[in-house]
Amino acid sequence: MANEQNLLAYFTTMDNQGGIIVRDAPKLDLELYISNYRGRTRFERLLLIGQSSVPLCVDALKAAIIEAKRGKDIQRYRDAWECIRAAAPDEPEARWDEAWVNKTDRANKAETLRMETELKGYKNNLVKESIRIGHRDLGEHLESIGDLTTASEYYIKMRPDASTQAHIQDVVKHVVSILLQKRDWAGLLANVNKVQAANMGSNDDPNAEQPYQKIMSGLANLGLGKFYEAARCFLRVDNANHAHHYNDTVSPNDVATYGGLLALASMDRKELQSRVLDNSSFRSYLELEPHIRKAVSMFVNGRYSSCLEIIESHANDYLLDIYLQKHASTIFSQIRSKCIVQYFLPFSCVTLDSMNATFAKPGESIERELVEMIKNKALNARINTIDKLLVAVSNNARVAMQKQALDAANNYEKEAIERIRRMNIVAADLEVKGSRKGAGGAGLGDVWPEDPRRQLNSSEAVA
Repeated sequence: MANEQNLLAYFTTMDNQGGIIVRDAPKLDLELYISNYRGRTRFERLLLIGQSSVPLCVDALKAAIIEAKRGKDIQRYRDAWECIRAAAPDEPEARWDEAWVNKTDRANKAETLRMETELKGYKNNLVKESIRIGHRDLGEHLESIGDLTTASEYYIKMRPDASTQAHIQDVVKHVVSILLQKRDWAGLLANVNKVQAANMGSNDDPNAEQPYQKIMSGLANLGLGKFYEAARCFLRVDNANHAHHYNDTVSPNDVATYGGLLALASMDRKELQSRVLDNSSFRSYLELEPHIRKAVSMFVNGRYSSCLEIIESHANDYLLDIYLQKHASTIFSQIRSKCIVQYFLPFSCVTLDSMNATFAKPGESIERELVEMIKNKALNARINTIDKLLVAVSNNARVAMQKQALDAANNYEKEAIERIRRMNIVAADLEVKGSRKGAGGAGLGDVWPEDPRRQLNSSEAVA
């Protein structure tokens, strides 16, 4: 009883802080799920599950405590301990391990001092390769103890001593890792393209870093809310074997989930067929998450209610993902709106009862949702509340054709006048020069008459 009260108070606090709370059990198995990852992302994912999932809270926080104590980041241990102290104060992991904290803090300071001393020696000896490695090792150490800002500075200092394309690529990857952990999506997107550029200049396989670049670009676009661009990046991740090398960020299962969900939210039926279902390179990822492939197939085949049922049945899993959680509600809303629009598209009118039977939960009505879609111009229709019908608003085809013909005539007239003006300028023996460096007034396309006394205005040119 006490544990339930502690959990209730804990999640009430999380809810008041704006967190997303998942009260139903997800389909994922926590131990199997976290085994797909390595590195610092394991702790991030465990902590998020511990802060969001009511059924998995205690197990996830206990695993996060263990994961934090495997590393050297004291702040991460403190974050996990504060959560489990509030959620389950009777657990052994809820007791503050002062001995481990003091021991780790002393070891971190000693290691930092040792590396800084070695780096000073390398700089005194003026050995470029040793200086580069010294900056890299010190940056990796600072990153492991959670000092991301200083670690980024040392990674950037590697650049002047990078003598090969592989070294430059190493610099960019380390910087990208810091930007990803800071959730600096704009900076991540700006830097990730440099990885491929550096690889193109080396003698290695130019496509070796393609999965890494597409994964990072996809995460950056997802973080910025650019779902279509993110979907295209994930759908172009090549070679599933290579994706296993990047499980310090995402797993191959994540690539399938991100690519399929974002494609459903942003692509039409034709693109879903060609870019997802008929994509041979992405098919190996879809085999890891068959429900994603099934949902896309249902949408393409017009079985929209079945598509939504599949997505909603796995919604709790998506809400526990560190990259999808903040955008999950928007993604679900866009997928649902697309299904409603596509369902209604072939008809001139549909009864609200049939819409409720297809899309609404038992005992609920979809009418309010349809009103919002009509207001947002996502659905071109109107609601007949008397007869309980959703009626399509038909466009006046004759008016649209006349407007199109008038626009074409105006464009033709404008282009003809410009051509006549150009012909008269040439016939008048006037010269068109390009921009001159250092010229104060003239720019590209300015007209310079040979005789300053001769001026030609627009009316004379047309005449």
